[in-house]
Amino acid sequence: MDSVKEQTAENLEALDPQDIELEALQADETESPAAEETAQDKASAKIWELEKALEAAQAKTEEYLNMAQRVQADFDNFRRRNQNVRKEAFDEGASAFAATLLPVLDNFERAIDAAKDSADPALKEGVEMVYRQLGQTFETRGITPINRVGEKFDPNLENAVLQGSPEDGEPGTVCEVFQKGYQMGPSILRHAMVKVVPE
Repeated sequence: MDSVKEQTAENLEALDPQDIELEALQADETESPAAEETAQDKASAKIWELEKALEAAQAKTEEYLNMAQRVQADFDNFRRRNQNVRKEAFDEGASAFAATLLPVLDNFERAIDAAKDSADPALKEGVEMVYRQLGQTFETRGITPINRVGEKFDPNLENAVLQGSPEDGEPGTVCEVFQKGYQMGPSILRHAMVKVVPE
């Protein structure tokens, strides 16, 4: 038994440390290809998983971006429609209010005619001043009178209530205005009441 131990010890002493390292390296090299393949497979699987996760994240990003753009476009359309509706409602309200003031304007014209014969010039001047101020307010809002004496009759602007005679002017023209009409931009507040020369 002791001889076996001695012989083993002698064999170990006889071995060169470089030989031991070389054997270990050779043993590692024989195991390495399989271990390397496993590590590569694991790395490939991990890369594949990361690529799939990146693709999913990019798809979600694209989806959220499209959704945000749609919401922004919808909101812009809503705001534009809302502005148009508000403008139309304001214009309709202004037209309706202006139409209620037209009889007042007519009465001021009648008062001015009646004040011509008045002995009090201050009365006439005061009525004319209020009439001018009201007319200027109308003009500021874009309200203009329809008073087209001598022009071709237009049924879109005027109502013919009387027929004149050929001596009153050119055939088909307005020869007299009984009541002025008014328009606000393209919309008619009140048609003018006119007398038309027959054609």
